[in-house]
Amino acid sequence: MPIAVVTGGSKGLGRALVAELLARGWSVVTDARDARALAEAHGRPPGSSGTLMAIAGDVADAAHRDALVGAARRLGGLDLLVNNASTLGPSPMPELSRYPLEAFRRAYEVNVVAPLGLIQSALGLLQDSENPRIVNLTSDASVAAYEGWGGYGSSKAALDHLSAVLALEEPELRVWALDPGDMRTQMHQDAFPGEDIGDRPPPEAVVPAVMALIESDRPSARLRAFEVASR
Repeated sequence: MPIAVVTGGSKGLGRALVAELLARGWSVVTDARDARALAEAHGRPPGSSGTLMAIAGDVADAAHRDALVGAARRLGGLDLLVNNASTLGPSPMPELSRYPLEAFRRAYEVNVVAPLGLIQSALGLLQDSENPRIVNLTSDASVAAYEGWGGYGSSKAALDHLSAVLALEEPELRVWALDPGDMRTQMHQDAFPGEDIGDRPPPEAVVPAVMALIESDRPSARLRAFEVASR
């Protein structure tokens, strides 16, 4: 039975991906800062056959990251790490000239430092896997400049570059930076307060592309979900 760690599993794409992995027989370790939301998100999904370990905590906390890896170790190892947890930053999203520096630091702690810290903690387990994979969730804001997106977008650009360098340094791993595209999530709503985002697809619609990537033999790369789905 393959084993995954998926961060940010209480809502959005993380929640949908955890449910799909469980349905396919994976054992999954997931987390969220809100313990109640995490518990409500993951009652036993219908038809699931995998084992779920849900641990409340903040990915920016090194002890919490170690707890996630420890849980995977108790399950028997680690085959897949999905760095999905992210923070958008302040909403409405401020211009860089008045971006609160504490919020800017927090964006980098959650969106860049925490994924690298979790990778470092999990690397030994991943190297023991026959097919080790890392998916780092990124954004089109990492490659395109949008007003107000300087904090989030630059942090995701850093994650993209981190992913590319890691792929060179650890060639036995598949390391994918995946842009899922726009989704109808709370984070996306926070990015556009007061606007109707009902035309965006739900995160469940992106899960087939994520699973197709996870189950593929694609080399390490930065990819967009629609490119994977159209292959």
